[in-house]
Amino acid sequence: MDVLVCVKRVPVTGGRIALTEDEQDIDTRYLGFTVSPHEECAVEEAVRLVESHGGSSTVLTLGPAAAEEQLRDAMAMGVNRAVLLEAEGPGWDGGATAAAIARVIGDHRDAGVAYDLLLFGNESADAGGYQVGIRVAHLLDLPCVTGVKHIEIQDATAVARREGPGGFEIYEVPLPAVIAVKEGINLPRYPSIPGRLRAKKAAVERLVMDTPQPALEMVRMRLPQGRDKQVQILGDGDAGVERAVDVLRQIGVMPS
Repeated sequence: MDVLVCVKRVPVTGGRIALTEDEQDIDTRYLGFTVSPHEECAVEEAVRLVESHGGSSTVLTLGPAAAEEQLRDAMAMGVNRAVLLEAEGPGWDGGATAAAIARVIGDHRDAGVAYDLLLFGNESADAGGYQVGIRVAHLLDLPCVTGVKHIEIQDATAVARREGPGGFEIYEVPLPAVIAVKEGINLPRYPSIPGRLRAKKAAVERLVMDTPQPALEMVRMRLPQGRDKQVQILGDGDAGVERAVDVLRQIGVMPS
């Protein structure tokens, strides 16, 4: 089977986010980059499925030229092929991104590469829009399941399981299909030294994308307000220890 996994270059999770002076974008001068945790699991799942069923895997991202680093990280994990949709500018919202991905998938199909499964992360770690995978499925008229924690391939059917209220929901969808996975579906492998060396030499297909006319106009970005933190000094020396014990007893951590 042929699996396509789509990832997004995002700031390292846990990094301190600052905005540009015009409040139109994230200031990335001092940030490291990676792929979202959900998408890292999607890469691992693509590699595992190909290992189990044969075929090939492809990783695709839309972003700046520097996003080639994230593609090579995926190839170091075992993905066979990489495609970079090189794009700059602020117009790449969920709709424009999905349209570009769907168009390239159609071009690949016309060239004889038909993907059996399209894997996405459930949502990106930065914008968290929950949009692109669903929009790609709609544009390509494919079945779509989101929030997936387990995938099995049975003949020409994907069996996808996700957590629901009080249990699991199980979906059976014909291939080709779009599935958005969540962190926890697997434990992503750490790239080996030979894998990194192969990825460094591998070719990356590059397609330069025209900047779309944005459907929405951004007014400004705003950082969420942090929570106020209160610190109480319990005391110094022996008196502080006694006071700490009293507090632990009050909150039930220690017996009275």
